[in-house]
Amino acid sequence: MSRLRAAAIGTLALCAAALSHGVAQATESGASLYIPGTRGPAAGIVPPPGFYFENDFYSYSGRLSAATRTQIGGAVLANVKVQARADFLTPTWITPLEILGGNLGFAVTIPVGNPRISAGTVIAAPRLGRVFGLKQRDSGFFLGDPVVSSFIGWHAGNFHWQVGGSVNIPSGTYDPDRLSNLSFNRVIGDIYAAATWLDPKIGLDISAAVGLELNGKNNDTDYKSGNAVHVDLAVSQYLSKEFSIGALFSHYQQISGDSGSGASLGPYKGRTTAVGGTIAYSFAVAGTPVTARLKVLREVSVENRPQGTIAFVSLAFPLGYVPPAAPAAEPAPRVVKH
Repeated sequence: MSRLRAAAIGTLALCAAALSHGVAQATESGASLYIPGTRGPAAGIVPPPGFYFENDFYSYSGRLSAATRTQIGGAVLANVKVQARADFLTPTWITPLEILGGNLGFAVTIPVGNPRISAGTVIAAPRLGRVFGLKQRDSGFFLGDPVVSSFIGWHAGNFHWQVGGSVNIPSGTYDPDRLSNLSFNRVIGDIYAAATWLDPKIGLDISAAVGLELNGKNNDTDYKSGNAVHVDLAVSQYLSKEFSIGALFSHYQQISGDSGSGASLGPYKGRTTAVGGTIAYSFAVAGTPVTARLKVLREVSVENRPQGTIAFVSLAFPLGYVPPAAPAAEPAPRVVKH
């Protein structure tokens, strides 16, 4: 196995070690479980059995067109600006158990962060007990809903693929009287399939993922968010055994409308298309391999949601890593004297 091949496989396994989820824009409060760009290079690779950890710092800055209304926490707003800074902490366990020849894994993601919402015009806010005509702002530091995931991954030569699902579990931290929340306050399911073709000889990674998001009802606001589909595509090239660079494409679109007595704006289907790039660098800390990755995407086409810029800064590494033993040196040949 070449040095590039070993580095590529090790790095991509670390990148695939965790499933990151969090706040994006669509459905109620402009928030969905799926974030464009979440699944990038190595989307289809499940690493070897063991424990892994990934930390993803997420940043989003966007703005909704002044001509487009949105609904957040029961309030109808216009000229909305959204800023979110959040950290997603994801431990992952790849079990030794095999199902249909594939490796079974589990992950839990815990989001914490500071979403900020500002509205140039508040059209109506019945839950807040009054009607506004001018600016309203809200921000705070919150614990979000935990997301539990399970998946199975297979390998065949240069081809790797996996299927899995995630469930957002309401944490009880949602406040219906605030504009700013990190909790969805609804059960959300997401099922997906992902595949990666990795050629270690030339260092090329082509990855794709498709998923279906199934939204439950927020009982506090009587708002039933619609279901949605999402697609990710990533093409990445290793320029050395440590460094890679790539391009990203993501699309999210609601396939059913919002409903319930709390859905004041009707079906309000949202969609977005985002494009961007990624770079990754691998290094070792006290003998443990670490992968650092930056992803930046710009939303280039949107409907019924803010348009902005998404950024991820990620660190992924195995827990309890034991370096492979070096091959034993062959004994020197004996010299026979005549």
